[in-house]
Amino acid sequence: MIQNRLTCRYLQPTEPLMSKTVLVTGGTKGIGRAVCESLLRDGWVVVATYVSDTMTAAERTEAYASDAPGRFFTLQADCTDLGSLTTIDTFLDQHAMRLDALVINAGITDRAAFEAITPESWRRVFMANIDYPVFLIQRLYNRLNEQAAIVFTGSLMGIHPHAMSLSYGVSKAAVHALVKNLVKFMASKQIRVNAVAPGFVETDWHRNKPAEIRRNITEKIATGRFCTPEEVAAVYLMLIHNTYMNGEVVVCDGGYMAS
Repeated sequence: MIQNRLTCRYLQPTEPLMSKTVLVTGGTKGIGRAVCESLLRDGWVVVATYVSDTMTAAERTEAYASDAPGRFFTLQADCTDLGSLTTIDTFLDQHAMRLDALVINAGITDRAAFEAITPESWRRVFMANIDYPVFLIQRLYNRLNEQAAIVFTGSLMGIHPHAMSLSYGVSKAAVHALVKNLVKFMASKQIRVNAVAPGFVETDWHRNKPAEIRRNITEKIATGRFCTPEEVAAVYLMLIHNTYMNGEVVVCDGGYMAS
């Protein structure tokens, strides 16, 4: 029995089916899952990748089967392995899918202390957060329709330095720069490239933080709370639908005060 089955009743399209297709990397949990659900409500065909949690992927597929029949697919693809680009490309080819949007949400972090960072761990974070997205876009470029939208998941840590993960903060700052640089390369097909830089979102990772740490974070947020995944997902949808937004990194942090 799927525990969160009741959430699926909200997946009915809010308007007639648009026959549009999106690939969401890291789309079965957290922010990615909320983005997928929002797009399913809009009538999109959604392909969501995941790394290793096959149980959650199966639950998502089953949960959406009745409310979004034939419109949700999961695909195992590790964002630290460039070999999985072929897996994605082959899947889209087999299903004759072209893309109207690409949401690059999958990424990793490394919370090792500065003195414990290794070249291997550093490269792994940059592989997932920078290298993989670049070569994913390159591989799928001919599958992206004209006027498609690409939306990255950036991070508040790429704007306000944080002492928890050097490689994550630097790689997310690089994501923000990548967004602005890609605009020129995508212009010939009028493909827009933007990013969302979330602050602290009520995902499982943050929800399980010790109460004292959550309290310290919340005290720095003007709204006095963490963002819900649905609230930040709405920003992704705005960037997908608004055809004049291009080269932007939209911060969604509730008024976070870094000092």
